[in-house]
Amino acid sequence: MKNNFLIIAVISITFILGCRNKSANAQSEKVEGVLIDTTDLQKATFGSGCFWCTEAVFEELKGVNSVVSGYAGGNVVNPSYEAVCSGKTGHAEVTQITYDPKVISFDELLEVFWKTHDPTTLNRQGNDVGTQYRSAIFYHDEEQKNLAEKYKAELDKSGAWDNPIVTEISPLKNYFPAEDYHQEYYANNPNQGYCAFVIAPKLEKFKKVFKDKLKKTD
Repeated sequence: MKNNFLIIAVISITFILGCRNKSANAQSEKVEGVLIDTTDLQKATFGSGCFWCTEAVFEELKGVNSVVSGYAGGNVVNPSYEAVCSGKTGHAEVTQITYDPKVISFDELLEVFWKTHDPTTLNRQGNDVGTQYRSAIFYHDEEQKNLAEKYKAELDKSGAWDNPIVTEISPLKNYFPAEDYHQEYYANNPNQGYCAFVIAPKLEKFKKVFKDKLKKTD
């Protein structure tokens, strides 16, 4: 990478100043027993390797209401984790993020997405290899598609990485939440080997880079 953090930051600032997201349909839901007005909440769906990692990252951001690990982009209805890992269903491991665009924009989520994985390695993130680990943005509407494609083109042009970006940008299809034991996996299993040696260092680095965007903790 060639100073990609600085280059992405400059590009993301331009996007944030120039773009605004549309509001969603009025609704409300209970979160931890509290009724939350979800009138303006929107969704983003990203694939950037193991969903245990990406879920832990996006849950830390201000404006993020919930993060659900799941599968998207395949050709099988409601696949199991084992089926997805076989590579035969065509699904990618993803996190579906519900967020408040008045607090955090899709552009800012894209910035986190680009910075927290390697979008130049095809079907691979570190030691995790397979089509289920591909870099992907599954857009929910044309605005998300246009922003993702523009951002990708600008990053490729900037030379932020030595190799071309291979991130898939596709309409969201066949999204299904993962099994319950995958949800909030890092929070529930911080001492598990993968969590301790892979996710924890990544999360610590993320918190330093995005400290101004993190939720406040007591």
